[in-house]
Amino acid sequence: AGMKFFLQYVGCFFAFFSAGFLITSTWTDCWMVNADDSLEVSTKCRGLWWECVTNVFDGIQTCDEYDSIYAEHPVKLVLTRAMMITADILSGFGFLFLVLGLDCVKFLPDEPLIKLRICLVSGVMLLVAGLPGITGSVWYAVDVYVERSSLLFHNVFLGIQYKFGWSCWLGMAGSLGCFLSGSLLTCCMHLFRETSSGRLHSAYSLRKGYSSAATVVTNVHLPSSQTATSKMYAVDTRV
Repeated sequence: AGMKFFLQYVGCFFAFFSAGFLITSTWTDCWMVNADDSLEVSTKCRGLWWECVTNVFDGIQTCDEYDSIYAEHPVKLVLTRAMMITADILSGFGFLFLVLGLDCVKFLPDEPLIKLRICLVSGVMLLVAGLPGITGSVWYAVDVYVERSSLLFHNVFLGIQYKFGWSCWLGMAGSLGCFLSGSLLTCCMHLFRETSSGRLHSAYSLRKGYSSAATVVTNVHLPSSQTATSKMYAVDTRV
């Protein structure tokens, strides 16, 4: 029981921070940051929804939102948005399900197997959430790196060049945390589920054996005179 509690809390810890990292990375503005800081007087960051410029001297930040989601955007931006939002939703629900499955939470306290199944469902959701999260963040980072490398290879300078920033790193970290938490919950909780099922089956068999033995003992100790009287009463009734 102590090991099960420890694994649940470790999984809950990773699930909480993973969901937080994914949501933060999706709604922050530093997926791409200018790589030539020494030549610039401002830091330019691009996110999935807007672009911000911060003055390095006074710290004043101005942001410009992108066009409507119905406008035409690069495929990289649209797919990354879709994958990160999917990862946010799945990881958020996975964390909520995990909280309900914790033994310290007074939800279905008399149904330990159901709570274990809830933990398993949470682990599966976190595993699934990690897939679009890591795909979107890594694909975005690789695309930025390839674009920058191709420009450098052809000696093309467009005034500013980008590298992937801390929001992209947060997306990768959150996705890896989802994989870790989901793997911990699905593998370890499945073992505890089998153990609990075996114990319940053994207890049921034991109770059944005790009830059968009690019935036999009752029949053995039944007085013979009472049995004979019962037979006579049955014969009289039929007549």
